Amino acid sequence: MELDEQHVKRSMKEVIEHLQKELKSLRSGRANASVLDKVRVEAYGSLVSLKEVATLSVPEARQIVVTPFDPGILHAIKKGIETANLGLNPIIDGKVVRVPIPPMDEAVRKQIAKQCKDLGEKYKVSIREVRRKYNEQARKQKGEWTEDQIKRLEKKIQEYTDQFCKEVDTVVHDKEKEVLTI
Repeated sequence: MELDEQHVKRSMKEVIEHLQKELKSLRSGRANASVLDKVRVEAYGSLVSLKEVATLSVPEARQIVVTPFDPGILHAIKKGIETANLGLNPIIDGKVVRVPIPPMDEAVRKQIAKQCKDLGEKYKVSIREVRRKYNEQARKQKGEWTEDQIKRLEKKIQEYTDQFCKEVDTVVHDKEKEVLTI
């Protein structure tokens, strides 16, 4: 494993990217096709992701339209969305599946905002894990590096940790704001 500031920064940046991807899949007040990212569909004898068998579009603020490549799997798509436990009720309409996004009440908004906070904490732990891993690597360099070089790197790793934990807070806060906005 390489040990320099760029690797530390890249590793922590990857954690932020994963957090952003996971937050996109949480419901907010508007329709967002990424809500269906985790949906798996029984098609052609195996479970595949919805994006592999259909295109997703958002024609209006409260609706997602799923257009299958093969109209023969419409019912499988409907069943996949229902079993994904997203609180959505898909409707087959001709050769497409329409997924109306119901307005969220205050309790649902607060629950999703709490999920955002929980995800934020989980990803802060991941960033601290990256810090721990690289600090251990730095300490293993004792014979090859001077004590000052090791301390300098550990200080830089801590600065990155603080910076990326603040970024997690910002990303989570923005998503909470989006979820709580009516």
